[in-house]
Amino acid sequence: MGNLKRSRQVKIRHMQCLSEAVAHGSLKGAAEHLGLTQPAMSRTLKELEEILGATLLRRSRAGVELTEAGEIFAHFARMSLAALDHGLDSVDRTQGGLLRQEVTVGALPSVAAGLLPRVAEEFRRLAPEAVLRLSDGPHGMLIDLLRSGAVSMVIGRLGDPAVMQGVSFTQLYTEEVVCAVRPGHPCLAAPSLSDLTRWPVIFPPSTAAIRPLVERWLISHGLSEPPQRIETVSGAFARVHARDTDAIWMISRGVVRNELADGRLVELPFDMSLTKGPVGLMLRQDAERTPLEGVFLKALHAAIGALDYDVS
Repeated sequence: MGNLKRSRQVKIRHMQCLSEAVAHGSLKGAAEHLGLTQPAMSRTLKELEEILGATLLRRSRAGVELTEAGEIFAHFARMSLAALDHGLDSVDRTQGGLLRQEVTVGALPSVAAGLLPRVAEEFRRLAPEAVLRLSDGPHGMLIDLLRSGAVSMVIGRLGDPAVMQGVSFTQLYTEEVVCAVRPGHPCLAAPSLSDLTRWPVIFPPSTAAIRPLVERWLISHGLSEPPQRIETVSGAFARVHARDTDAIWMISRGVVRNELADGRLVELPFDMSLTKGPVGLMLRQDAERTPLEGVFLKALHAAIGALDYDVS
């Protein structure tokens, strides 16, 4: 089949399905993101493979991965979709700027520190002329910004049901709390849960989304709130204080993801699975998504896939 004929048969939906399947690592996740059924997703990808005369995806219980031909085509599919988005953006500007040229996002500290830098870089690649406005802070403040329209979306932990009225929540991944200390901390010789009573603890305040999870974890181990504690959501303060003192920092993994990776902080070997909770996308239920916000969400899902977050 000639290239011209094949190019006319390949539709945007083919490229979108392939790109999302790669980004999510599974047909199920991609189908849900695109609002399709999984059988419809499979049919579209099979149709694309028949048009190209090549197998693009290997399917297994673990998900999907690209073949060599798939790698090549997916690269150009992503470029084509990004070019289309950029073209629509440019046309809109010439028609009076109906498409907003900025995206306003609120993020809890765990997201701002761990995930958003990668999202911002991917978004810059997809929409180089757009402005990304980011705000971080405690859950309550961000939800107030969302309701007022100061931000168009919030990424973070699921909040208390009373706070979430009028706000939709779509889970992106799950994350747990960790106990982190400086390298060389005395408790590293023989870590024990009793260390939380012997050493100062940087503790989430009552307004923090992780506070109920941390309290539940303490109760499950027969512990009360640490007697020597500093309650704060300030990552700037806690990073310096944990590095320069013997304080134990109880914080979402995403906040200290980089510090744990490069050894600036060390995770205590406690079973914190009970603190695992959903991190997701929050929107006003009456809000309509702009095309540029759709581009940001593509960047968001791509970054989650690249950083190998727990999407279970």
